[in-house]
Amino acid sequence: MRYLPHTQEDIADMLKTIGVDSLNDLFTTIPEDCRRKTDLKLPKAKTEWELNHHMSGLAAQMAVCPDYTVFIGAGSYDHYIPEVVKQLLSRSEFYTAYTPYQPEMSQGTLQAIYEYQTLTTRLLGLDVANASMYDGASSLAEALLMSIRITRRKKVAISRLIHPLYRQVVRTYFAPTGFEVVELPVSDSGQTDMTGLEDMETFACVAVQSPNYFGCIENLAAFEEKIHSDSKTLFIVSFTEPLAYGVLKNPGSLGADIACGEGQSLGIPRSFGGPGLGMFAAKKGYMRNMPGRLVGQTLDIEGKRGFVLTLSTREQHIRREKATSNICSNQGLCATAAAMYMATLGGTGIRKLAALNHDKAAYLQGLLKNAGFEIPFDTPVFNEFVVKFPKDFKKTYTNLLSKKIVPGLSLTPDYPEFPDHYLLCATETMDKADMDLLVKEVTS
Repeated sequence: MRYLPHTQEDIADMLKTIGVDSLNDLFTTIPEDCRRKTDLKLPKAKTEWELNHHMSGLAAQMAVCPDYTVFIGAGSYDHYIPEVVKQLLSRSEFYTAYTPYQPEMSQGTLQAIYEYQTLTTRLLGLDVANASMYDGASSLAEALLMSIRITRRKKVAISRLIHPLYRQVVRTYFAPTGFEVVELPVSDSGQTDMTGLEDMETFACVAVQSPNYFGCIENLAAFEEKIHSDSKTLFIVSFTEPLAYGVLKNPGSLGADIACGEGQSLGIPRSFGGPGLGMFAAKKGYMRNMPGRLVGQTLDIEGKRGFVLTLSTREQHIRREKATSNICSNQGLCATAAAMYMATLGGTGIRKLAALNHDKAAYLQGLLKNAGFEIPFDTPVFNEFVVKFPKDFKKTYTNLLSKKIVPGLSLTPDYPEFPDHYLLCATETMDKADMDLLVKEVTS
């Protein structure tokens, strides 16, 4: 889309119409000490062609598939997307639809969201799902706030093995609230240490990610038993890789009260980190405390099936003090893509794909172990795992980058107690030859 700015004559006409002399007059309601006194230091303007060249140069600095062989997941996963999903999603009635402000006039959009909600509840094993949220991180933060509304307690516990960026978003959400966030430590098994949960009656909820950031599968049944020893504390399961539930028991079947996380794996390309899809499901009894929107099915006066915006609990629709969140838009297009993806694969397809992901990661993990590298955690994993490389691995890492291979993600920046530990991922997109080549390169 080209940028077509207003001319000075256009601006003068608009200012005259509203009765002010300059653009600066539009900001007189802002206190002077809150206004910028100097001009922004912007670079010299470029032509369209110069700008395109500049953007191409920036993009070339990124190591992305398929130009590079990337063994990184860490919350954003490379999966094949069926062509039918891409083609259907590009239809104008889906592609241009926006969040339904006049919902009953948007039957197609509402039905697409309703189907997404239905498939989400089946995948996660819970009663109700909302119309989606911004991303996995905001879904988790909203789930924690939801638990506080329900229990009236002011302290939450979250695993340190929840994605580091999700935990940062939680800290940002909670900073002005006065609510307390307690982080549960990492155990020697690469799972969450539950020993900090002795005073359960003080917590509004406990949140755990499975598979966790290290790729390890948490013992959710043990958490459920511990957490629900207090009748009020809620059990929240977060996730970054929903395809794992094709082979693992889903959160609802293991007693979770709320499941929330990232749905990017379900038919949404990585796209340099966004957009994502915040998935959110809960038990029916907590429905009125859910953030965001919920689409329902009904019958019209002629007995025909129709769709309505059943719940829309934000401050624009109800009294501000009763709003459950300030989420102002669902990820409609991404949710539609996820619904198409789940419907295309079906239950059998998701199970087969999940098994393939598990087997690919197990193959790569076995190769590295047999090559003499330490696998620090013997806990079962899904499609990513941690390996400890030698102390001089940084040189090898740089050398592999020059060969267009990205051999994992260092854990040290977020977990300094794990030096030389790397997180590796292998999905169905990873060829056996690529994995064999990686092991050959790191052992040579």
